[in-house]
Parts: sequence; structure tokens; C-alpha cells
Amino acid sequence: MATADWANKITEITLFVEDLQRSKIFYQETFNLAIIYEDESCAVFDYGNTSINLLNQSNARNLIEPAQVGRGGNGARFQFTIQVLNVDRVCDELELRGVKLLNGPITRSWGRRTACFADPDGHVWEIAQVL
Repeated sequence: MATADWANKITEITLFVEDLQRSKIFYQETFNLAIIYEDESCAVFDYGNTSINLLNQSNARNLIEPAQVGRGGNGARFQFTIQVLNVDRVCDELELRGVKLLNGPITRSWGRRTACFADPDGHVWEIAQVL
């Protein structure tokens, strides 16, 4: 099978969270996302062409074993990037929603203006504007 046969778009991102209710509120309030599925161990949000699945960390082992579930607080291992038209305006909106920025807005030497924030479990999100 060639890579082109399966490398289309990312359809789901599963984030292992320590407190499902806390994370669910964060994603509802920060991104204004609609829940498309929910049960006692997960909440799935529609983010355009991608679904974000918040999975209770206690259920993650069954999903990924024999790999180990990482513990929160060990530092960022990735970031998600969202392209926006105006980083400064989005930062203002995020701050009105109570989101604390990790950094930014910063004009980068590679032709982007960026800012980062984290969800309650430390998953880092970057908003980026092409200059």
C-alpha cells in the first residue's frame, strides 16, 4: 500500500485528560465547540474536519497498550497549530474567555506571528498568522 492510499487528513485527535469535566468545560468555553458524542469516559468535539476526543486518562491504557500512558506535568511533547487571520485579535478573545497565554503574540523570523496557550492537561495550542 502506498502512503497516498492512507495519508489523507487527520480525522480524530485523542487527548488523555486527568479531569474530564474540567477539560470539557475548557474546550466548550475556549473554542465554542459542540459535543458530538459523550459518555462517562470521553467527550468528542467537532473541530471542522477533525474531531477532538477527550478521553479520561484512566481509560487510555486499554487504547494504547503495550505503550505507557504519560503522566501530566512532564513537559510538552507536541503542539497543535491553528492558522488564523489576526493573532492579536484572537489573543484578545482568548483572554476575555479567561485563557492565560504561555507566550505571545510574537513575530517570528520565519514569517509568522504566533501565541501559545495550554489546556488544563498541558496540551499546547498555538495560534499562528502568516505575515
